[in-house]
Amino acid sequence: MNVTTEVEDLLRSLAPQVLGVVVRRNGGFDTCEDAVQEALLAAAQQWPADGVPANPTGWLITVAQRRLTEVWRSEAARRRREEAVFTAEVDDAEVLAEDDTLTLLTLCCHPSLTRVSQVALTLRAVGGLTTAEIARALLVPESTVGQRISRAKAKIKAAGARFAPPPADERDARLAAVLAVLYLIFNEGHTTSGQALNRVELTSEAIRLTRQLHRRMPAEGEVAGLLALMLLTDARRPARTLSDGTLVPLAEQDRSRWDRAAIAEGTALITEALATAVIGPYQLQAAIAAVHDEALKPEDTDWTQILGLYELLNAAAPGPMVTLNRIVAVAMVRGPETALAELSEAEPSLAGHYRVDAVRAHLLELAGDHEAARVHYESAARRTLSLPEQQYLTRKSVGSHG
Repeated sequence: MNVTTEVEDLLRSLAPQVLGVVVRRNGGFDTCEDAVQEALLAAAQQWPADGVPANPTGWLITVAQRRLTEVWRSEAARRRREEAVFTAEVDDAEVLAEDDTLTLLTLCCHPSLTRVSQVALTLRAVGGLTTAEIARALLVPESTVGQRISRAKAKIKAAGARFAPPPADERDARLAAVLAVLYLIFNEGHTTSGQALNRVELTSEAIRLTRQLHRRMPAEGEVAGLLALMLLTDARRPARTLSDGTLVPLAEQDRSRWDRAAIAEGTALITEALATAVIGPYQLQAAIAAVHDEALKPEDTDWTQILGLYELLNAAAPGPMVTLNRIVAVAMVRGPETALAELSEAEPSLAGHYRVDAVRAHLLELAGDHEAARVHYESAARRTLSLPEQQYLTRKSVGSHG
């Protein structure tokens, strides 16, 4: 790891601490967040050359405070503020007095914001990514991300949201929103459109933020479940593509390339969560991922256990992807003909998703109807937005011919 990468990792880990201190001192999330971003940018430019200061958190807070002072000095209504309030020396005790990660996450996931705005604001305020980095990660123009962040901060201000933990009666709903945003960030990186199958900058950031949240809330089963799900899914990433970017489906992956340390950590997390917490959808998804990851060969996969877990997940959190994945498990346990009948019955509720064609093609191939499988592989290939997936489905259509 080079110096620049080490500095970037450090800055992202310090971002929520710095923003938390600055907001607690001064109020005004919107202006404080801008000031902290400028401090992070200054550090990213200076530290690789000059070295990391002895108190990096204090350095960032001081630079952010100076920026706030400059802003407030330019406003006539605030010229009489005591400058000492904004330039006071920062000590470690103040930084460590409170951990603001969860408070920042809940503020960035405020219910007044759209989901895409929640994602952008979370990546910037809690993740410490610049607007340009977020734009590259989300494959959208930088101006679009900037507008989303500006509108999000304006909405939070208009809603009168305070920088404080949510009220007890809102806690569960706000935590659910935070988990949904972290899950979406991970999926944006894992199931992507465009040229690349994986966007590691997003999956890694989602794992890092979820790990931070788990450290703050170790007894929350769904937080542990989400972290486990991310680790168990990301563990397969090294084998998910070939060197030229070609997609490799789960059944054909070289399992010796899977990250066994991540699998062990994820399995331990989900095992403890299932034994000690109320079971929720993220835990069930993690349990399914663990069963897949524990099989050293595809034929060792315990499909009966996976089908049972999908039955529970379908009852707890039904959705199109759950339905389709459950039907694939049905095929492995009860045969492709049974699965095809269930797919036809479920199709009206699946909103024409291209994966319906992909799953039907797979089931028809298992049933030996190669010509019908080819037609549906071709249909799925035409409709997916992922180039690696399109290429894979096209190859399958050719392979299914005759």
